[in-house]
Amino acid sequence: MTFSSRENSNGRTCRVAVRMLLPSGIVDDGGPVLPGVIRQVGYVVTDLDASLAGWVGLGVGPWYVIRALPQRVTYRGRPCELTISIALANSGDLQLELIQQLDDTPSIFTEFLDSGGQGFHQLAYWTADFDASMAKVQTAGWPVVWSGGADVGTRFAYVEPPGSPAAVIEIMELTEATEGMAIFLRDAAEGWDGRDPVRELGG
Repeated sequence: MTFSSRENSNGRTCRVAVRMLLPSGIVDDGGPVLPGVIRQVGYVVTDLDASLAGWVGLGVGPWYVIRALPQRVTYRGRPCELTISIALANSGDLQLELIQQLDDTPSIFTEFLDSGGQGFHQLAYWTADFDASMAKVQTAGWPVVWSGGADVGTRFAYVEPPGSPAAVIEIMELTEATEGMAIFLRDAAEGWDGRDPVRELGG
């Protein structure tokens, strides 16, 4: 909010409040809504193993896979339970995620698939202060369309900024566990010799 001096109909000068028009990624304090830089690019796929083969063929790996992962989230304001499989790898400092939903529960992922097929879905930002980041999202007026993770110790939210180049933007809480995993994936990619390109986790 800013103030401007204007003359009224009686010839007197008065101060009026004027709301500044800001780019959608900037809040009123002049700072960005999103924390830091893009950390991850996410893809929604219909066949995880086929997608993994394609990425390995491009020299990206090793991939770490978690299969049949249950999720309890909030989808556009309503509780949602579903099962997904995910795969994670790095290319340099950038983390990549592949997501396959294993059931037909209406979700942010089926919504994307129904709108035109699989592929690039989200850009992810990581934040050490999740509450502060979400307060900025609220101030900016961005809808939160998918959220959860409190039950497993790492909160996340998918938001829909206007004019976004991705279907959604993810904001993920950076905890000791998630930071450790990020370092592990980056280091594995840096020294990878092409062997054992797909590695199963959690089972």
